[in-house]
Amino acid sequence: MKFNSADHIQDLQYFGEFGGVNPSISDSSTYTFLSAKTMFDTFEGNADGCYLYSRHSSPSNLYLGAALAAMEGTETANVAASGMGAITAVLLQLCRAGDHVISSRTIYGGTYAFLKNFTPRLQIETTFVDITRLDIVEAAITEDTKVLYCESVSNPLLEVADMRGLSHLAKKYNLQLVVDNTFSPLSIAPAQLGADIVIHSLTKFINGSSDTVGGVVCGTQKFIDQLRNVNDGASMLLGSTMDSLRASSVLKNLRTLHIRMKQHSRNALYLAKKFESDGLKTVYPGLKSHPSHVLFKSMMHPEYGFGGMLTIDVGNLENANQLMELMQHRNLGYLAVSLGFYKTLFSAPRSSTSSEIPEKEQIEMGLSDGLIRFSIGLDNNIERTYEMMKTCMLEVGILSQAGTEV
Repeated sequence: MKFNSADHIQDLQYFGEFGGVNPSISDSSTYTFLSAKTMFDTFEGNADGCYLYSRHSSPSNLYLGAALAAMEGTETANVAASGMGAITAVLLQLCRAGDHVISSRTIYGGTYAFLKNFTPRLQIETTFVDITRLDIVEAAITEDTKVLYCESVSNPLLEVADMRGLSHLAKKYNLQLVVDNTFSPLSIAPAQLGADIVIHSLTKFINGSSDTVGGVVCGTQKFIDQLRNVNDGASMLLGSTMDSLRASSVLKNLRTLHIRMKQHSRNALYLAKKFESDGLKTVYPGLKSHPSHVLFKSMMHPEYGFGGMLTIDVGNLENANQLMELMQHRNLGYLAVSLGFYKTLFSAPRSSTSSEIPEKEQIEMGLSDGLIRFSIGLDNNIERTYEMMKTCMLEVGILSQAGTEV
């Protein structure tokens, strides 16, 4: 039977200490002990079920971590205060001075900036490659390479990583394959396809209400224990700890992720097909025109579709800005960064979420200033949404009255 992340989440059972259907929130930063010996054992990590200090762990955070590990099919997970808190901790745990990382060239701008500008201070170097070309990835591997890093579906160009192929290379050269799966929860399960570590920004689809910042690292018990180690664990010592109240909130929202992802995907596929038929340059993994459409289908769980992210290219930034401002004015969504909200969100990545990438490299990877990234919402009547969006495109002059791109 094909691995179904939502079923694994559904099978988890948590009761609050007073019998509540939701687990009680641990509203404490520190915890008391009946003996000094137990405190010592807990500090050393040798007292199961005991808590010392909430930067180490808390019941609320462990509940959420267990649910996310079940979702990804890993042994365990560690939640963090942000997606970047998860990403930076993983990379700093795996690498030391002199080590080398191979990363996809199209990744979230913050991750790019960390690898391009920050880690060289620690003598950790990164080679950015076209992750869709396994031959190029392999050619970039050196004796110092420790990590292959990619996004399952890249931000913002929606390139699709070949998880099985990358896993084969990682095992061949004894590397760690680290995958950011933020764009495709439930649709793709990287750990089941050979990834060693799976990361999410919980801020996005998993939480789904744009009211919380969070991250998670899903992996083996051994690796998560290393992250939490009081002496040299990156998560422990860098202090990117999720608040218990937020962890409880994300856990409750996680219960509806399977329903939301189906609707996000359904709506995105409908719009992508319509936009493409109108002559717009449209990128969406669910379109047969997408260069990795077949690859995505071979990895995905079909029940959850191709995800809620799509892009269109309207030629230049002026067109993009006019269209986005008009769509916001017509209440079709919000001109905002981030993704996974119930309303559609749209932005021009070249001047926002990918602005950390130098212009020359943006051009080389095909990131134009007219590219609009859409995080498609949960609209009940997507047909009406499309007609209203098309009207906006006609008014801005992106489409002609004949329904084709100008």
